[in-house]
Amino acid sequence: MLRPLIQRPLIQRSGRNAARRTGERGVTMALVALSMVAIISMAALSIDIGTLYQASAEAQRAADAAALAGARMIAISGLTTDPTNGAGSPPGTVSWAEICGGPGSPASLAAIAIGQQNAVGGTSPTVTVTYSAGSASSAAGSNDCTAAGAGFGINPVVTVKVQQPNLVTFFAHVFSLFNANYNTASVSATASAEAFNSSDSGSYAVSPRCVKPWIVPNLDPYLSTCTFGCAPFINTATGAIDRPGIYADGTGVVGEQFWLVPDCKVPGPGGTCTFPRDTAGSPVEANYNVGALDPYYQGPPNLEYLPGLAPTSASASTAIPACSGSALSDTYAQAIAGCDQATQYQCGIPGQNTVDLTENPVIPIGSGDTTNGAECLTHQTPGTTGFTGQDTLLPAVGGTYPFQIQAGSNNPMVVAPGGLTANTLISSSTSIVSLPIYDNNATPIINPTGQTAVTIVGFLQVFINQVDGNGNVQVTVMNVTGCGPAPGTAYNGTSSVPVRLITPP
Repeated sequence: MLRPLIQRPLIQRSGRNAARRTGERGVTMALVALSMVAIISMAALSIDIGTLYQASAEAQRAADAAALAGARMIAISGLTTDPTNGAGSPPGTVSWAEICGGPGSPASLAAIAIGQQNAVGGTSPTVTVTYSAGSASSAAGSNDCTAAGAGFGINPVVTVKVQQPNLVTFFAHVFSLFNANYNTASVSATASAEAFNSSDSGSYAVSPRCVKPWIVPNLDPYLSTCTFGCAPFINTATGAIDRPGIYADGTGVVGEQFWLVPDCKVPGPGGTCTFPRDTAGSPVEANYNVGALDPYYQGPPNLEYLPGLAPTSASASTAIPACSGSALSDTYAQAIAGCDQATQYQCGIPGQNTVDLTENPVIPIGSGDTTNGAECLTHQTPGTTGFTGQDTLLPAVGGTYPFQIQAGSNNPMVVAPGGLTANTLISSSTSIVSLPIYDNNATPIINPTGQTAVTIVGFLQVFINQVDGNGNVQVTVMNVTGCGPAPGTAYNGTSSVPVRLITPP
């Protein structure tokens, strides 16, 4: 028998080889022990650092929410409606200390409560609140807003710092064996929120532009037939909406539909308007049933409006639609159809705004200034009454909310080549307008014949459903905003000043 060409030699288990293998015993255990240190270290880096990142995000959310809560408390208090009302000066006014004067003030308590409700690492964090004016840094802030200076009343800033100094770690405990304390970690976050005054008027917070020149009295026509002292849209003592909520629920003002009728029933000498009432000396009316007395005006519910004083320059109004033409040569009509940039309707300042009693919005019948301006603004087919071409609101009154808007056949987005289809739901419309509300109780107008100053106490946002040839405008209420309480009274009203987060300093 032939032997294999390759043969494996026999391993001799000599004493020398056995001793060498015996010396290798236990090496695996040492390698595993060293590897465990690396594995635990990586676990500390991955799990504990991940926990820290999550806690940091929780702290930022808590800081954001707390700052917004503090700024919101300042806004609804009405402080920004009278920024000159500082630390009790002049005597007799309410100081800022009642709103944000230290850790125990309403704004601070609101921020602290919201901040602590947002747990960081499973427990409530520590919340610190400071106040500053405008873009001042938090380092310049104080926990008492009365030290923030005069600018605080215009653009108050609330800065919140959220800290969690005892965040429990897990695997990082192993490093405590090396005489270092890794049992807990600390995270923090800072956020600033501002009760932003977009007008930055330096006197009163609310002074919007592009408001339509239909100045309405502070009377809700849905509440009762009245001539004076009816239930108002806005409580002038507090600045609060008198009937918040929606009309469909039977309690609120939002969703009410009524006619705005011009408070001018007979043309005066030279075509001006003398604004007579149904009885001599009676004040502005709401829900006045004139159907049997004057065929030119729509029946109830209705609310009389006064023409606002439009700018004298035709160039003051911008974004006037192409439908203007010669029909809108009057600046009052141009202010309706476009954006009146020049006129500021400022809240709460007596004598700041004026009604123009030389403007007759009715004549000539069928093509007066109100009719021409509103038809151009809403794209309603000229010379028609009803829903003919303009956008429509669903529901027009009552029904299910929120509102929806359908594009009309004359909407520029429908008319344009390749545009929308009529009745398509859209998100905005030129039919949505804001109107100034004046204090008819403080400044009753009795048979005036010229320009008369009024005090604005709020704004009424409405959707224009239609306009007729007699200057009557049918609207649906979408929102009501109060200017805030009168200067020198308790700050418990509302404010239309928006609240926003700003870049942390």
